Amino acid sequence: MTDTILGLAQKTSWPSLRMAVKKGQLLGLLTLAAVLSGCATVKSAEDDKPAIYIYSTIDALLSGAYDGELTVKQMVSKGDFGLGTYNRLDGEMLVLGGVPYHFKADGSVTVAKPDDRIPLAYVLPFRPTHRFTLAGAPAAMSLTDIEAAIDARLPNKNLFYAVDVTGQFTGITTRAIAAQSRPYRPLAELVKTQVLFPKASATGTMVGIRSPAFSKGVSVPGWHWHFISTDRSYGGHVLAIGLVNAVANITPSHKVDLDLPGNEDFANSDQTKDRAAELHQVEKQQK
Repeated sequence: MTDTILGLAQKTSWPSLRMAVKKGQLLGLLTLAAVLSGCATVKSAEDDKPAIYIYSTIDALLSGAYDGELTVKQMVSKGDFGLGTYNRLDGEMLVLGGVPYHFKADGSVTVAKPDDRIPLAYVLPFRPTHRFTLAGAPAAMSLTDIEAAIDARLPNKNLFYAVDVTGQFTGITTRAIAAQSRPYRPLAELVKTQVLFPKASATGTMVGIRSPAFSKGVSVPGWHWHFISTDRSYGGHVLAIGLVNAVANITPSHKVDLDLPGNEDFANSDQTKDRAAELHQVEKQQK
């Protein structure tokens, strides 16, 4: 370490550092190096905390702002895990392992193109800090049961969390909404036209974002889930599901990167009213 400091001292533009070396004040230099090293470690630890990237707001989407400027390519540069939707409210989006899946109202599942655009997204680098199993024996766990079991393991419910739950599921109902044409109607009206996809059982992964209560208006307070089957042929927004056996991985997020659209749709969206009732209808409604 001493040789390294001597070499750096000869190259540096700091006269005081070069003079200290000439005077043999290596102990002080070694102490300085240790302090600087400690600072670097703290900075690295902060940098390792994944930030959740949020594009637009849930209230903008509820009001009918269905066209965004964000591309799929730009979105996946922000995170390899998350969920959202596509322009014109064309189905549902799930990002898993850096792959952006597109669930359409005709039941098809495709991988989105890099230049596809997005009106709303929540993504982050998935770096799990907790892992545990969930078992539904003797009866399958409901969606409410799953959420409660995970909530019980969260030390700080005022953070954002990303969770994947991979395993065997039963009694699944997912949904997607068909692409819309202008003039756009509010989402609470369009959800009545959603297409439901019931499935008796499937193996796959639930991708969930849990948002704190204070994020109301920006995100969905509480849990928001999408599902994709292991064979990548089935999925969408989760309305109901039963868990038989699965493993859950949790990534906490202490940082938020909020990116707001610059288009007229967002500028003209009415985000002054309380849309909690509309949001509940959109998130939970089944035909």
